[in-house]
Amino acid sequence: MWAELRPIGRDAESKGYRRYAWTGADAECRAWFEDQATARGLTYELDRNGNQWAWLGDPAAGDAVVTGSHLDSVPDGGAFDGPLGVVSAFAALDELRHRGVEFTKPLALTNFGDEEGARFGLACVGSRLTAGQLTREAAYELRDGDGISLPQAMEAAGHDPSAIGRDDERLARIGAYVELHVEQGRALDLSGDAVGIASAIWPHGRWRFDFRGEANHAGTTRLVDRRDPMLPYAETVLAARREAELAGAVATFGKIAVEPNGVNAIPSLVRGWLDSRAPSPDDLDTTVTAIEKAAREYADRHGVDLAVVRESFTPVIEFEHALRDELGRLLGGSVPVLGTGAGHDAGILSSVIPTAMLFVRNPTGVSHSPAEFAAEDDCVAGVKALADVLEGLACR
Repeated sequence: MWAELRPIGRDAESKGYRRYAWTGADAECRAWFEDQATARGLTYELDRNGNQWAWLGDPAAGDAVVTGSHLDSVPDGGAFDGPLGVVSAFAALDELRHRGVEFTKPLALTNFGDEEGARFGLACVGSRLTAGQLTREAAYELRDGDGISLPQAMEAAGHDPSAIGRDDERLARIGAYVELHVEQGRALDLSGDAVGIASAIWPHGRWRFDFRGEANHAGTTRLVDRRDPMLPYAETVLAARREAELAGAVATFGKIAVEPNGVNAIPSLVRGWLDSRAPSPDDLDTTVTAIEKAAREYADRHGVDLAVVRESFTPVIEFEHALRDELGRLLGGSVPVLGTGAGHDAGILSSVIPTAMLFVRNPTGVSHSPAEFAAEDDCVAGVKALADVLEGLACR
């Protein structure tokens, strides 16, 4: 399965993956998923929000156990973030069939669409639509960098966007969702464990900072006459690092847009996107408030206007304790339980159905990068752990 997925959407120069929602690479990944489902005799479905499902047993029976993740990527992302959970889902099913277990509940494997938000700027679009956290009206307003709307992209890929939205009928089928994911940190590497259980997802959000100054000639405009928005933006990037350290949080300006974007022109606009996450809502609020306060002071000092817009926010997500504890029991009680600062479909779905997560060790902690890695032995350990969990939940 890894060999078949490896070339899809991989950039020849960066060696990273560019599997963006509703593009050709995304279509190839979706075709791969359907092929895997068909080869195993599973019932394949594409729901109205663009999420893929492969069913063993009657979907209408209810109380189904579901596992999976996503196949899309961030720009120049790694091979494991998302795909490890989908590949492991199919491999776990193979393992359970090898064990000869008898299923007493329906089992579904899934690929949620547009989890990373790389194209339209909002993460977990497929699961947000399903759970009702993203309305049809709001989804229709999403646009990519070329101005193409989400429904236009879906139509171009052959999917009808007219029925997107909360899917209560599908949610009613599901008794539990368990997502396996490569760890996006080094907690397991430091503890010496191959597999861990998620406790919670930190609260996190994205904010857009618009610094507006005055375009002018880079060679003839005196320094004292400039209203250069790049200066307060640069100072705000440093402030974000400083305030995050003080609050025990993380804060990152990872995306920037500059107008007119000329080498010999003072910018008129510098737009930067802040991603910030913290162990608690108070820590997050403290961090972002301090960053914005510093940004406004810098902007005033340089004669620049500033607008700050919160584009998305996800509160702290505690995975259901009963399901989380059951995973621990099924795995022998010695598996570490850890929090994470990364968002996932399981976190979105936790508002409407019981969800849990398994993590597989990442020895470097690097993620959202071509250097992302998990050793084969650890991946196999993850598959066996997932199979043990699915057996305990769906074969009783």
